[in-house]
Amino acid sequence: AKESESEIKKKLSGSDMIFITCGMGGGTGTGAAPVISSIAKKLGALTIGVVTMPFTIEGAKRIENAVYGLERMESITDTLIVIPNDKLLELAPDLPLHTAFKIADEILTNAVKGVTELVTTSGLVNLDFADIKAVMVEGGVSLIGMGESDT
Repeated sequence: AKESESEIKKKLSGSDMIFITCGMGGGTGTGAAPVISSIAKKLGALTIGVVTMPFTIEGAKRIENAVYGLERMESITDTLIVIPNDKLLELAPDLPLHTAFKIADEILTNAVKGVTELVTTSGLVNLDFADIKAVMVEGGVSLIGMGESDT
């Protein structure tokens, strides 16, 4: 990502809010995400990281890399939402690994969609970008949850 810094700047220029999503622990997400976030922040964008932590079965080295990347992201992004993949297996221990990865991707997608829809759709509580920014600028590590009701 460092080599592509000028290209990244061009793509992000003029953006008010940037979501940086990736799976931590490998080379691409762990290496590129902090660089992209840093560039976005320098351009004045609200930066929101939505990342997954590896499954324990992916090995100690991948987890170690993920923790390193997570620490870098914490110091750069305004708000960092961390999704531990192992929680998926706690909820559904018999889930095949490839299915668990697909579900983890869906969770990332839903997290971004949820924050975006706070601004773009109207509902019981109407928020604009200024409201989101006020809460998320320098928000630190965050949690995200979902719920459903029939009533």
